[in-house]
Formats: sequence, structure tokens, C-alpha cells
Amino acid sequence: MKLTNAQLKKIYFGALQFKESEDGFLQSFQYNDEQMDYFKKTSDFWYDRCMAATAKTLEFKTKATEFSFDYKIVWTGSEDSIELEVDGLISKIYYIKDINKEGKLSFVLPEGDKKVVVYLPADATIWLKDFEINADFKPAVKKHKVLWLGDSITQGFGPLRSSHTYVSVANKMLGYSIINQGIGGYVYDKNSLMDMGYKPEKLIVALGTNQYGDETMDAVKDYYKRLFEIYGFLPTLCITPLWRDDPGTNHEKLTQYCEGIKKVCKKYKNIKIVDGYKLVPHLSEYYLDNLHPNALGAEIYAINLVEKIRELGF
Repeated sequence: MKLTNAQLKKIYFGALQFKESEDGFLQSFQYNDEQMDYFKKTSDFWYDRCMAATAKTLEFKTKATEFSFDYKIVWTGSEDSIELEVDGLISKIYYIKDINKEGKLSFVLPEGDKKVVVYLPADATIWLKDFEINADFKPAVKKHKVLWLGDSITQGFGPLRSSHTYVSVANKMLGYSIINQGIGGYVYDKNSLMDMGYKPEKLIVALGTNQYGDETMDAVKDYYKRLFEIYGFLPTLCITPLWRDDPGTNHEKLTQYCEGIKKVCKKYKNIKIVDGYKLVPHLSEYYLDNLHPNALGAEIYAINLVEKIRELGF
């Protein structure tokens, strides 16, 4: 059977809104139009990445043995992947560097009932249409609507594998229904926070590594004040910046900045804090560039983060 775009939306997770292109492709967005206009006026770097398929997935249960869809890649930041997971195991990887910018992707599935996840690229913008499957299916059931806010690490740069970003690995364990508003190069910027009409149950914020030289903490204070104005006493998790050792890193300033973030967050009763320095080993082997965790570092980040989330009762 061939799905309409309206039917495709039912198995498409991670989008705040959808639009349809002139040639019938389904476009997904994790920001609203006003936020994207802000990025367009502020930074081309942010604007390009605000439309990427960050943490978006197709998820369903089925007895089907094959499915396919047409795709169009309209922007690429880093060449990560489109991946098929069946019952928790990755069984097919299409690397962006190895496929055409437009075409059809086909997937073969084993016999019997199974849970299927397709991870769309974290750092590329992809449009879909004409999803076809040879049996009935049921959309995945998710729990807890969560808005995840962050920079390039949260968007998913580093592992160069869409299923291996720390958000993807953590969310596989937690089963959240997330909208990931991580965006490469981003900072604590209150102007990007707007009432989107989206009603999450929880917030996760992982920001700060791109502005740790700011000693005033004013941007952090303004950000959490604005977050509170929009979402009130919603349970919120602050992840302070990770260890980094790329050229020019000032470790003393970075650790001071992390402590400053903690001090700001402790003023809010609804915010729980996770120390990012304790999530990924302080060794180059776990990083792509001593700043962004690689696939191994991202997996360890996710596992340790989930353990902290469960300890905190978040």
C-alpha cells in the first residue's frame, strides 16, 4: 500500500509541524515559522540547521517484509546516515555520502511481528513522500512529550551516525516523544524561545559550551527566566557543558562557567541539574574533534545521562 502524506505523518516522530512542497514531498520542522524567521535574520549557520531532520524518526510495528519511500535531500551539513533498526538492532545503513540527492530507498524486513525505526539524518534536511509497505502497520506508542534544547552536540554532530547521537541513544532507552531543538553553534539565547503552541511535559536543556567565556551569566539568567515565562514550573533538566579539549580551550573558564550555570539553575525549584563533566570520559578517544563526542562517546554520554535521569526521578 502507498501512504498519503497525511498517513505518513502518523508514523513520523519528532516534528513540531509539517508542510508539503510543490512537488508533493512532506517537509518536517522542529521549529515554528517565527523561530525560523528569527534564525534567518540572525545567522545563516543557524538557519540552515534549524530545518535539519534532527532526531526525527519513522516508527511503527508491522508484519511487513519490505517498505520504501522517495526522498529528497535539500541541504547537507555533515554526511551522517539514514538507518533502519529492527527490534532494537540496526540492520541497514545508508550513508548520505553514498546516495543520490534524490531517489528511492528500499528496506527488507524479517518475517513476523517486529518494531521498526528509521532514523533520519541529524545534520541534513530530507523530505519524504510515497511511503510504500506490503502489510498493515501500527504507529509506535510514546510516553512523555519532551522538548530538548541544545547546540550541535544535541543536534547530533559528532557520531556521524543518526542512530548514535546521544539524544537518539538516550531516547531509545527512555521512550520519550521528543522535539529536538538542538542546533549547531547555538548559545543561551532567550530570543529563540517562543510559545510554539506545543505543550511538553518536560524540558531538557544542554547549552553553554559555545559561550563559556561570558563571565556575567546574564544570557543564562535571561534564558531561564524566559523559559519559565513560557512553560512555568514544568520539570526541567539542565545538563551543564561537557569536557572539551579542542585548540584554545580554557579549562578554568569552562569549569567556572559550568558552576555559574548551576548557580543560576539552583534558584528554580523545578530545575534538576546534571554535571556534564561526569558524562563522557576526558579522553580524545571519545571525541571526533575533542569537542563533539564520536559514536562511542555519544553512547556513553547517553547511558550515563539516562542513569542520572532515573536517579533524579526526572
